[in-house]
Amino acid sequence: MTAHTKDIDVLIDAEQISNRIGELGAQITADYAGCEELCMVGILKGSFIFFADLARQIDLKVRCEFIGVSSYGEGQQSSGAVQLTSDLTSPIEGCDTLIIEDIVDTGLTLQYLRENFATRRPKTLRTASLLDKPGNREVEVGVDYAGFSIPNHFVVGYGLDLANHYRNLPYIGVYKGNG
Repeated sequence: MTAHTKDIDVLIDAEQISNRIGELGAQITADYAGCEELCMVGILKGSFIFFADLARQIDLKVRCEFIGVSSYGEGQQSSGAVQLTSDLTSPIEGCDTLIIEDIVDTGLTLQYLRENFATRRPKTLRTASLLDKPGNREVEVGVDYAGFSIPNHFVVGYGLDLANHYRNLPYIGVYKGNG
């Protein structure tokens, strides 16, 4: 443990994450067998590490896109307002589209994205999230491919942050500090 991680308890270690992403990749590959191209849309910034690792586990023709949204700002609580910070660079109309999230927490971001993407007329629209936190839902949204269901703790690491810190940790940890 280093000084900057003394306020973090490991919840899901790197090996567990790697194994689960392999399982998700195999499931997604099987479910999309026969599709012409899978358009993976990573939700920035938090999903970038999960996105990269998952993309390498999917044995299909994959197109990578990214969209930026924010609902947390600098704090540990969702503001409740989803803000689009950057948009897709190419259309998803007629594409098999898979939204890649780091965590589904309140459900507000995923609900916003599903509504936004539906207007863009993808062929199919599903979601994959490394973490699912159903105990904090404000709106009911399902996750098609969930890595881990976790209790209602504030977590960091493996792409998830607190004020843009801790994203580089190779595990998911519960933050128990004051910010």
